[in-house]
Amino acid sequence: MKNIPETTDLAMEVGKRLFEELLEPLNATFGRVAVRSAYRSPSVNACGNENGHGCASNEGNYAGHIWDRLDSDGKKGATAFIVIPWFADRFADGADWRALAYWIHNHLPYGDLYFHPKLCAFNIRWHEKPSRTIRSYIKPASELVDGEPANLTVTCVYAGFPMY
Repeated sequence: MKNIPETTDLAMEVGKRLFEELLEPLNATFGRVAVRSAYRSPSVNACGNENGHGCASNEGNYAGHIWDRLDSDGKKGATAFIVIPWFADRFADGADWRALAYWIHNHLPYGDLYFHPKLCAFNIRWHEKPSRTIRSYIKPASELVDGEPANLTVTCVYAGFPMY
């Protein structure tokens, strides 16, 4: 099964934005970023969806993991599923996932975030019309913010984080 973009120029454009605006600043601040999943061709994504591997439908993943298709609103985007080992170690020792979520919310132009319990891995999306929504499967599962502006009053939750 091929995992190659059909619209290479679009995939490269949005991938560059994802890496330059989100992943590179995370790497510069926290050290290595482990990318577990990123671009998926429609056929790879459909296979993951049909076989219960946690992939949304193709239509739900356009401008998400399927970088070379516009979403239903005609907008561009790209998603990567990542782990930040620096934070995963702290999360294993009891750190609250919301500390990392708020740090990203207050420092980076993300589209949306979705946190998962294993290693505090999360989907991070660059989107040309960001919703700035943060959701989590980590108990208690919740929606942390929904389109809210940066909130610097919560900086105490990420005390001890590297400076950006």
